[in-house]
Amino acid sequence: MQILRELVEPLIQTALNELGIEGDFWRKALGPSREKAQGDLSLPCFPFAKQLGKNPVDIAEELSKILADKVDSNAVGGYLNFKADPNWLCNEVLSGSKKEETCDVLIEHTSANPNGPFHVGRARNAILGDTLVRLNRLYGNNTRAEYYVDDMGKQVAILAWALQNLDADRVDEILQDSEGLNPRWRGKPDHETVRWYQAAQSLRTGGEDSSIEDEIGKLVHASENGDDSVLVQFESAYKPVLDGMLITLSRLGIEFDTFTKESKFVVDGSVAKLMSKLEQLEIHDTAENGAHFLDLGQRGLKGKTEFFYQRSDGSSLYATRDIAYHMWKWKQCSKLINVLGEDHKLQAKQVGMTLQELGEKVPDVMFYAFIKLPEGKMSTRQGNVVFMDDLLEEAKAHAANVVRELRPDIDEEQVEIISEAVGVSAVRFNIVKVSPDKGFTFRWEEALSFEGESAPFIMYSHTRACSIAKRIDRVPGDYEVSEIPESVYELLRTMATNRDKLRQSVNENKPHVFAIHMLELATAYNSFYRDCHVISDGVVDEFNFTISEKARELLRLGMEACGIIPLESM
Repeated sequence: MQILRELVEPLIQTALNELGIEGDFWRKALGPSREKAQGDLSLPCFPFAKQLGKNPVDIAEELSKILADKVDSNAVGGYLNFKADPNWLCNEVLSGSKKEETCDVLIEHTSANPNGPFHVGRARNAILGDTLVRLNRLYGNNTRAEYYVDDMGKQVAILAWALQNLDADRVDEILQDSEGLNPRWRGKPDHETVRWYQAAQSLRTGGEDSSIEDEIGKLVHASENGDDSVLVQFESAYKPVLDGMLITLSRLGIEFDTFTKESKFVVDGSVAKLMSKLEQLEIHDTAENGAHFLDLGQRGLKGKTEFFYQRSDGSSLYATRDIAYHMWKWKQCSKLINVLGEDHKLQAKQVGMTLQELGEKVPDVMFYAFIKLPEGKMSTRQGNVVFMDDLLEEAKAHAANVVRELRPDIDEEQVEIISEAVGVSAVRFNIVKVSPDKGFTFRWEEALSFEGESAPFIMYSHTRACSIAKRIDRVPGDYEVSEIPESVYELLRTMATNRDKLRQSVNENKPHVFAIHMLELATAYNSFYRDCHVISDGVVDEFNFTISEKARELLRLGMEACGIIPLESM
């Protein structure tokens, strides 16, 4: 609790000086109490034992006596615990948070190959990335969401070749044994176009015509050398697919501020200049086939130490263009964040080390583990892909069943609105609440529970606060407080850490920290709602109403930051 920390730290420093302890090394040890009943902050006194020649238990008790008339503290087992005064805490929470230093942030996320519909395997990147964007904006950072368009890779080349060489009848013939286009998505360009990609993949893997691979290879090579006609061909192939993917992402509440093409850095000469710079580096070397690389082993990299950046024919690699892209991104912001799957760790390390060799800064990277559905692991390029459009429809259908069961009194139009919001929010939150470095299996019963650690649970808490606000339909009036009940105090404690959890999530790139806080806030509000009546016998308790309105505001803002749709009734 930062507001309490700011209050007690000067008092602790004075008390420690009185005992003969100099320096502020103890500040890092000051943190949340192990048990709420003991207090809000706790200072372990073990580091002082050797210097003072005393037992930590005695030191904690001595410090508590020195601070007795200044702050509420207690000594337990060598720890000095601090508890916020309820009335002071109330004033601090209701007066609003202090403004903090902010910065310009660029967050690049998703950046999926535009060769087919957005699938569940890509969802964690997009949802975590967008949540980071939302959290940074809530914090006050000037934040830009960036999509890096892979407009010259092999996947796009395969799609472009297929669209140029195969007609609809031929595609149907090749894919006759596979599952056809879902009628629900007829007319959606990404679902329509992916069939051409699938057909080309089938021909490639079948090995019946080796010339296909040669033709695709020529397209890739031409794009990597900045061939305008090929890049135009590629764009006409992938643009409808990308548009369809963005429609899906928009349904999840995910939007982008800017789109930057990979080819930009070839066409504008940035890659050529970069390769010249790389050739001048101390760790540059040339392979027997004439390809150029950096020996990052000389800088301590283990494993795959050769970082190739130029082919023997002079063309660039994806990694080379990625470095040029990073150099460009750093000109747009003061903080740069990439969201990458855990399978990109080596590549990210190589890029970071190369940037350092060039005198550039290294970006923050949020790596994430992959999610599964109960049926098994999802694949990117095989036939067992689960499309995000289908998952969202299933989420909506599951949510509709739950809503109909809980609210038999509402009509189907209302069911439609609520189930869409609940379904989308459930999918997002079930992913956000898990630490990015942990894999997990997505389960419907967990995601859609109105009582568990889920989006519907938070949404329902918010609607409770909204129902109170609607009934009273005015701003809170003046109030007097003599004694603060326990349920109010617990809610105040939780609201007091709102900014702390937001700061941690933003500074450490950990969206799950704030997501878990939202669950705690919803739980605390539900206890308050149960124990502290805002309206009793037609009379409004202005203090409880003020507390409820503050909680409603924090719930709404926090839900929006997590991608949960804040309905006012459900």
